[in-house]
Amino acid sequence: MKQTVLVAGLGLIGGSLAINIKQNTQHHIIGFDVSKNTLDYSIMNGIIDEATTDFDSAIQKADFCILAAPVSKTVELIEKLSTIDFHKPIIVSDVSSVKSAIMDAASVVNSEHVTFIGGHPMAGSHKKGIQAAKGHLFENAIYILTPVDACSDAKVEALKDLLKGTKCKFLQLEPKEHDEMTSVISHFPHLIASSLVHQAKNWQNTHAYIPKLAAGGFRDITRIASSNPAMWQDIFFHNREGMGSLLEDWIKEMSALKSLLETGDKVSMYHYLEQAKEYRDGLDGQKKGAIPSFYDMYVDIFDQPGALLKVVEILAKEEISINNIEILEIREGITGVLRLSFQNKNDQSRSNQVLKQHGYETMIED
Repeated sequence: MKQTVLVAGLGLIGGSLAINIKQNTQHHIIGFDVSKNTLDYSIMNGIIDEATTDFDSAIQKADFCILAAPVSKTVELIEKLSTIDFHKPIIVSDVSSVKSAIMDAASVVNSEHVTFIGGHPMAGSHKKGIQAAKGHLFENAIYILTPVDACSDAKVEALKDLLKGTKCKFLQLEPKEHDEMTSVISHFPHLIASSLVHQAKNWQNTHAYIPKLAAGGFRDITRIASSNPAMWQDIFFHNREGMGSLLEDWIKEMSALKSLLETGDKVSMYHYLEQAKEYRDGLDGQKKGAIPSFYDMYVDIFDQPGALLKVVEILAKEEISINNIEILEIREGITGVLRLSFQNKNDQSRSNQVLKQHGYETMIED
């Protein structure tokens, strides 16, 4: 049955969901966004069927609504649901990486027609905005759902059916456990990466060559500090309690490590590093290379056998040497984005040109 889906917020995630739903269903897709340019682009490229800047009117037409705005804006839109006069049932979900604040807002929605199911597709890209949206972005990614207590299994299944074309893997969690886990593996690392960059910046006053030496491991471990500051400020604000708790744990961990260094206990230090290595290496099958990389290029690849080999073969035929390869977005198999590192800018530029000629989407890091 053809239904109407409202996607509120046409950035990377919202745009990718709109593309995927349009590709895999016969539903009518309405796109809501505050940017006219984004709406024009979405209509022009067939991402949505209808564009609007009137959220209230659009959601009254919809059978499903996916809120894909920043956390604070998403909370505002959820709060508006109680002021809208719905005349038919609607399932509303979101894509926020903080769930407690979202579910708190959803718990007081007083419309009998509205069913809220929290959502968090754990996928992303080094790119942002509607131009970066891809229908295959969520393939094999974990998609977390946090339904309200009164939500029926049938409603959850209806949302999963809407999103089945994403080929994601659904996982149902309580909001608190979701936030605790994402705090540890996603939010807190961003905070620490930013602090490491600030430390390097402060030491630059003493050692002017620090920027020239800050490649390889330092650049890898702090790469996420380059993410959108406005987005992460919003996430930290809504998860400040969790961040505060993890910072307390981190300070204790650093104090213990400082004591370990001061005692000069080589055996204990070795075991500390060994345990960290064993746990880190057990997270996935990838081993990070230690080769410094200065000239990088990103290449989008699909989840299909031989995808990585094909890229390497194309460059090998051009006698271009690759310094290092890293898969930035790992799910299962080969999928997501490759980061290729080259010895010089000429190899980087040639590789970019050759791969584009073969139909690949690429981006050179400035």
